[in-house]
Amino acid sequence: MKKLFSTFLLIISIFFYAQNDVSTAQALVKRIAPKFASAVVFHQEKNTDQKDFYQLQFQDGQLHITANSANSMAVGFHYYLKNYCKTSVSWFADNQIVLPKKMPVFSGMIKNEARVENRFFLNYCTYGYTMPWWKWRDWERFIDWMALNGVNLPLAIAGQEKIWLNVWKKFGLTDQEIRSYFTGPAYLPWHRMANIDHWEGPLPMSWIDGQAALQKRILERVRSFNMKPVLPAFAGHVPKALKDKFPKAKITSLGEWGNFREEYQSYFLDSFDPLFNQIQEEFLKEQTKEFGTDHIYGTDPFNEVTPPSWEPQYLADVSQHIYESLTRVDKEAKWLQMGWIFYFMQDKWTNERIKAYLQAVPQDKMIMLDYFCDNVEVWKRTDAFFGQPYIWSYLGNFGGNTTLHGNLKDVDEKLENTFNNGGKNLWGIGATLEGFGNNPIMYEFVLDKAWAKNKSMQSFVKNYADSRVAQENLNAQEAWKVLSEKIYIDYSDVGKGDLTNSKPSLKGHFNWTVNPQIKYQNKDLLQAWELLIKANGATDTYNDDLTVVGKQVLGNLFVTYRDDFTIAYEAKDLPKMKLQGQKMLELIQDIDLLLASNKNSLVGKWIEDAKAITDLPSEKAYYEKDARKIITVWGEKGRDLNDYANRSIAGLMKDYYGGRWKIFIDDAINAVEQKKALDEKEMLNKVNEFSWNWSESQNSYPSKPKGNTRKISEKLYQKYRNQVLND
Repeated sequence: MKKLFSTFLLIISIFFYAQNDVSTAQALVKRIAPKFASAVVFHQEKNTDQKDFYQLQFQDGQLHITANSANSMAVGFHYYLKNYCKTSVSWFADNQIVLPKKMPVFSGMIKNEARVENRFFLNYCTYGYTMPWWKWRDWERFIDWMALNGVNLPLAIAGQEKIWLNVWKKFGLTDQEIRSYFTGPAYLPWHRMANIDHWEGPLPMSWIDGQAALQKRILERVRSFNMKPVLPAFAGHVPKALKDKFPKAKITSLGEWGNFREEYQSYFLDSFDPLFNQIQEEFLKEQTKEFGTDHIYGTDPFNEVTPPSWEPQYLADVSQHIYESLTRVDKEAKWLQMGWIFYFMQDKWTNERIKAYLQAVPQDKMIMLDYFCDNVEVWKRTDAFFGQPYIWSYLGNFGGNTTLHGNLKDVDEKLENTFNNGGKNLWGIGATLEGFGNNPIMYEFVLDKAWAKNKSMQSFVKNYADSRVAQENLNAQEAWKVLSEKIYIDYSDVGKGDLTNSKPSLKGHFNWTVNPQIKYQNKDLLQAWELLIKANGATDTYNDDLTVVGKQVLGNLFVTYRDDFTIAYEAKDLPKMKLQGQKMLELIQDIDLLLASNKNSLVGKWIEDAKAITDLPSEKAYYEKDARKIITVWGEKGRDLNDYANRSIAGLMKDYYGGRWKIFIDDAINAVEQKKALDEKEMLNKVNEFSWNWSESQNSYPSKPKGNTRKISEKLYQKYRNQVLND
């Protein structure tokens, strides 16, 4: 009788969850394509081999989507949108989704299976460079985008400061001590990764409470799509003030990071210290109470910092103790670790040390994120992480930089090789972008590869081109053919940016945080811009592409303008210097004009979104300062990370970057007029002071677009066409 009752409960449970999945998928269609909602019918079935799958078929004028889960249903619906409706769903909440007037019908049946079980997305840094000011509306669209693209393992680290606030109070710290330990909102990723403390603190309670409430909504929605959110766990990072409460605890500084002064250094509690397990237990219990758990925890000791010892046995003991601290609280715990540390300090992380660190954790309980596979595939160097599960990840963006970078062909070949030769412990694929809003094709392509076994890159690009303009369009197809074959040929690396965004210099670029070098011909990019203009689209995604490509053409041209100015300076040719200086500033103004026409390229929106976090005037000023600093000076005044998060957006381009280049031009002209050499050190002091003042000012910028993107693009194309061709 008991067995019969248990079987009955199991059947009821399966039916309940199936109904939930169908309801989730139906709600997605109502948000994304409401006019199609009544004509899309979902069915849930399990695949015979337990793989994620979807199946599409038209019956009696309705699209029937059969899949094993809500996540797979979403992917199936997205396949239909892209391939038959020519519809692009942007990750920007403000971008409208354009659908055909009637639902396109196809004959036969379409069935696809996932090639990997897990599809990861996000990066700690994305929460600082892209998401710090997001409201639920932004998150809702983004979660829909993740579901449509098959993501089922998102990094979910919002709201954890509320958990830490409650935990640290239990260990005797005051509210003020804890909030001062936290950084400002946009800098929390680097606090969470144990790089910096205190910078831009204390963190307001409006942020702490607001993010905790937001995280609950995020988690509820992602779990409804069968996603397993990766929540944080304690990795050893503690407030310095804890040393006063526990003087015998082994707490040491992790040292300098990012050229910040000593007062901003982070502190590490040795994992062997008895206090470590106590903190881990309190944190996981508190987090599970507030946010639940899916038993996968992101835990990252030693990120961009040096461990107390490089002895293999020490590293093995650290990882073993961290894992044991997890399983003392959660027997099902799995540890997800960034593989970035093995790339960032690859001279120190030898295979002997990596093997010791990884194999100290039971097999299949530590999952490695191979973080930067677009550059270096660590799995190839480490015998596929010595048997532990790993995720092949495409990074593609540092700092939210807005340059055109990526290598479609290389990613295609690397992923196919990994699918075929990466070993049985290939656990999934994904993307670890630091910021997004640019190069969406790269991320959609990577995630598409998780399902498209026999689909060529060329086929994907053609469909992508049509979806960006919401119709079959030969000009758009040809533009994206040029972009995919001639422009997207080089991986993105740290510090990519247009020379306009660099601190001024007579030659080259100022430092590593803004590197304008490209491997393609600007003439080819000009051709793609011309073709996009001819495509004459009417969608927001078309405007995004037109803006980004045009901006990049003009940004690349700026290098020639600066070089011509330097030639005139060296020849002491004042008339030519004045003419070239005027052309440089006019070009920056024109780039700003183009960007100002696009609602996704406005510094005013970034600032206003930050201020909207609170109703208190004093807090609005605090959030604005935090928002301004992260995208400009980044850290302390005049230090190395300045401009790391450089981005070409309206307002910032004209006033901030343009203002700095004007200082350079004026100083160089004055030097020649006075028959002196340019004092570059003095000029840079002025630039640093100017940069800092902008980051702390409160002048307003438009948060709404102005002008027609296509008309402005056409005008600027005609204005600069011959100069690019003759470059």
